Amino acid sequence: MKVLGIMSGSSMDGVDLALCDVNETAQGWQVEILEGVTVPYSETWRVRLSQLRYQNAELYAKTDVFYGRYLGELAAAFFQQTGQRADLVASHGHTIFHDPKGWLTAQIGDGATLNAFAKVPVVSNFRRADVGLGGQGAPLVGLGDDLLFSDYDFCLNLGGFCNVSAKYQGKRIAFDISPCNIVMNRLARERDLQYDEDGAIAEAGLIDYTLLNALNEIPFYGQSFPKSLGREWINKNFWHIVREFDDLSVEDRMKTLVMHIAVQVCRALETIAEKPLDECKLLVTGGGAFNKALIDHLRSETACEVVVPEAKLVNYKESMIFALLGAMRVKNLNNTLSSATGASTDWVAGSLDGDFGQLVGKSWG
Repeated sequence: MKVLGIMSGSSMDGVDLALCDVNETAQGWQVEILEGVTVPYSETWRVRLSQLRYQNAELYAKTDVFYGRYLGELAAAFFQQTGQRADLVASHGHTIFHDPKGWLTAQIGDGATLNAFAKVPVVSNFRRADVGLGGQGAPLVGLGDDLLFSDYDFCLNLGGFCNVSAKYQGKRIAFDISPCNIVMNRLARERDLQYDEDGAIAEAGLIDYTLLNALNEIPFYGQSFPKSLGREWINKNFWHIVREFDDLSVEDRMKTLVMHIAVQVCRALETIAEKPLDECKLLVTGGGAFNKALIDHLRSETACEVVVPEAKLVNYKESMIFALLGAMRVKNLNNTLSSATGASTDWVAGSLDGDFGQLVGKSWG
């Protein structure tokens, strides 16, 4: 079965589309990324998405539909340009609200509209069922890590936020660690850049330990897992601290953020490691894996073997895992883990839009 996984992260770099070959075999699930592309956001879309949480209900509903159309058009263009087809689209959408304590998580990208323009059955809305069951609704990639990357002790994603998954006391756990690209990109825009390419800005800076200590004392870092983060949390608990140090250069603030992220990742690994860290392997993916300064700090702060895989997996691992979760939804298999999210039970998550008649009961592999 071919599944097009679509992912838009909180850092708003763009939309990742990865066409994956998904097979269920006697040895377990196997997923191969066949082709992938990242479509950068226009400034119009970036502003529209970043400001949507402040708009009225009508505009929110319209944007949900228009964004579903946008994703459907991207999928249709992908099929036309590659000459490929998919049996299924699995779309994460773009998160606008995330407040699991308030029973709220909202990802726009209307599945019915996406289906209408992509002309392929769609699974979307993966997070709400987990929140309804008392879970965080995030991170959801832990199940994919367990099924596809069990050779690694830890799987770290350096996206808008950084999150980790691992085996812990016999179960797969996952949780958000800290902000990552979402805050570094904000600083990069002070240099009229979308992001800090290769970590060049950070490399030119010096660590300010007063700022570093202030960030490390944020209460979230002392909370036990499961736990997750959203943009709302950054605005309330994080960014005002960085703004208090506006007298520092962008380079020094960027270097300090890089060190802060590395420190928090290493502290998180220490809390869940079940053997000495120098015997552990850490798989690192997401856009932050290309940030040389961040990876260098990770390697200096932890005794783990830090593995950055080929660029295809770095870029499209999350899209790949959502392709898997979509396939599992069609087969009515649990695709969320309560051990990772804190929900009351594992669950079959995802809304279905389109004609699934040809997929139900399909033998894969």
